[in-house]
Amino acid sequence: MSRSDSKSSPIEKAAAFIVDRRKAFYLIYIILIIFSLFSSTWVSVDNNITDYLADETETRRGLTLMEDEFITYATAEVMIDNISYNEAEKLKAELEKINGVKEIAFDNTSKHYVDASALFSVTFTGTADDEISACALSDIEAQTADYDTYISAELGNSNADRIAREMNIVMLIACVIILTVLLLSSRTYMEIPVMILTFGAAALLNKGTNYMFGTISFISNSIAVVLQLALAIDYAIILCHRYTEERQTKEAREAVIAALAKAIPEISGSCLTTLSGLAAMGFMQFKIGMDMSVVLIKAIVISILTVFTLMPGLLMSFSSLIDKTHHRNFIPKIDIWNNMVVKLRFITPWIFGILVIFGFFLSGRCPYAYSYTNLTTITKNESQIAKEKINDTFSTQNILAVMVPSGDYQSEQELKRELEAYPEVDTVTGLASVEAIDGYSVGDKLSPREFSELTDIDIELVRLIYSAYAADNKSYGKIVGGIDDYRIALLDLFDFIYSVTEDGYVTLTSEQQDNLDELHEQITDGKHQLESDKHTRLVLNLNIPEESEETFAFLNVVRDTAKKYYGDDVLLAGNSTSDYDLSATFGRDNLIISILSILFVLIVLFFTFRSAGIPFILILVIQGSIWINFSFPTLQSEPLFFMSYLVVSSIQMGANIDYAIVITNRYTELRRKMNKYEAIKKSLSLAFPTIFTSGSILASAGFAIGLLSSDAAISSIGICLGRGTLISIVLVMGILPQLLVLCDFIIEKTSFNLKDIREELHEHIMTGGETNNEEI
Repeated sequence: MSRSDSKSSPIEKAAAFIVDRRKAFYLIYIILIIFSLFSSTWVSVDNNITDYLADETETRRGLTLMEDEFITYATAEVMIDNISYNEAEKLKAELEKINGVKEIAFDNTSKHYVDASALFSVTFTGTADDEISACALSDIEAQTADYDTYISAELGNSNADRIAREMNIVMLIACVIILTVLLLSSRTYMEIPVMILTFGAAALLNKGTNYMFGTISFISNSIAVVLQLALAIDYAIILCHRYTEERQTKEAREAVIAALAKAIPEISGSCLTTLSGLAAMGFMQFKIGMDMSVVLIKAIVISILTVFTLMPGLLMSFSSLIDKTHHRNFIPKIDIWNNMVVKLRFITPWIFGILVIFGFFLSGRCPYAYSYTNLTTITKNESQIAKEKINDTFSTQNILAVMVPSGDYQSEQELKRELEAYPEVDTVTGLASVEAIDGYSVGDKLSPREFSELTDIDIELVRLIYSAYAADNKSYGKIVGGIDDYRIALLDLFDFIYSVTEDGYVTLTSEQQDNLDELHEQITDGKHQLESDKHTRLVLNLNIPEESEETFAFLNVVRDTAKKYYGDDVLLAGNSTSDYDLSATFGRDNLIISILSILFVLIVLFFTFRSAGIPFILILVIQGSIWINFSFPTLQSEPLFFMSYLVVSSIQMGANIDYAIVITNRYTELRRKMNKYEAIKKSLSLAFPTIFTSGSILASAGFAIGLLSSDAAISSIGICLGRGTLISIVLVMGILPQLLVLCDFIIEKTSFNLKDIREELHEHIMTGGETNNEEI
């Protein structure tokens, strides 16, 4: 270094320590990477988006109750095309013999057979996570392989495995794109491997440290690595460019130290806006925002740390190779663009203003979707193709669960009859209404005489059973007042008879015992699915869309009907209630993210430029790009997954504004030396390589995710992020320079220096207040 270490600043001493101890840092990173390779397998991925609903939402409470108190068996829809009805019946009988298949619903109605197409509704003996269900599905696929078959089922980790395969392809393509862009924008060939090693380490460390959160969402798990590379590649480019500049006049060690010392504050300031945008997501009521926020913030922080502590050593170790691999600049000159921007400064800002106004109104009318039902993706997996084929051939099913207190079978039956009367309801399934024998339902109450005639059990034995049941339930008045008038629900009576026969108090004939055992098995199975000690579950099959205003209104009708019998102790759960709860939280989350992301970025810009005017110009450009971006779904009349707006708007505000900062920084520096026109032209030329590199990588990564992912949420985020980044680049390179030139006098008048203000205030105080306010 040109001066002694004693005269070095703290940041230069830290830089020298990192460079001189690079081998120790290599060892630390090797150990951490090996650990991360193992710890990455400890991360649990949640594939259910409804798990991130706020705890107080009805859907979350309903789903929790069902998970705790009921068994929900796995199901699958198997459609066989070009098959006769008789052949379909034979195939159904064969499939029912498969181990793990509980039952198959199939009949000669439009729900199961249409135009030589058969639809088997399969219920497995295990839940969606049980291996027996997955094995049974595999056997079904094998047995129907010779048919024209379409199978729709979500079992085990099939969705997670599919997304992982798709994202591996996205990652591969993103790496090719990044390498291509870096090759064009780099100054030496050898700096590319240095950056790859740096960000490879950062990606592995981020993935490996996700285990600290226990469980992360499938969205965060899928896109975090790609976004980490796309959002943080700037930091490595800044350090590389600084090193190349310093190497022209210094030895390798001194050049790396000087480059790192200068890059640390520059990179730290650059990342603040990105972190601010990501932090805004953490305030969402929909908890997936917090999940993505912490994962991506950690990714950015780890990327910064690897650039600060690993990359300097790599630059030093490969300095000789870097020196030998310089190449010409592949980035083209943009003088024509610069001249055009200056010439059109009085025209295009007005066009931008009109587009922003229209974008504001059109984005406000964006057709948001809260489920995957109405969404399409460019890439489709086999399950999606099958589901679309089934929905096109047969009517779609919309299942709604209604949970009410258990024990009152009469109210349950009356509620079922009232719900079935609504035209929006096809069927209602409830335990109390399940047929037991000879037209009686298990919830019907029978007298001893009626039960004796129904089961052919001696009346005296039945009376004895009824008396024992009354005594067991401490209903002694029934015994004294006359047992013949005592009425007991079949469900409770069968359970009691089974228990007393098991204990040996009652002996039945072998035929009666066999019938009782079979009936008890059926009732027990039904109870597991439909009744617990605390609640009963009624399952409604609705004939209305999963997501619509009509459906949301009917949810209130169902809820109000159930409340007539059970008061406020009613919970609804299903895809429609989930969509309703998500739509209810979206308005608040949208407002929170919009306000906080702008506020956080404003604060960062305010202290970055020490100006009151510049932040508002930059915010206007980026917020304008956000509004224009989300006017496209309105113009195309295509539904947009609601989360795409929340995630992309925060990332676009936090990350894309860096492009505006690059140009504005250059302009404010050059404006002190030249006129505003020459300053803006020079600024665009100097900023273009950085914006081209970062912007093209982020946009390409977004489009790669959007085009190659079959998951509607992930694909939608990718498409919006790619499109939004391109719009931001065009506006930053075209409109922002014109606004800076046109508002040059405002920028000058609203700029300040905190140090100067403090000094003038101090002088004002020391002189006893003689300095007037205008001077300050």
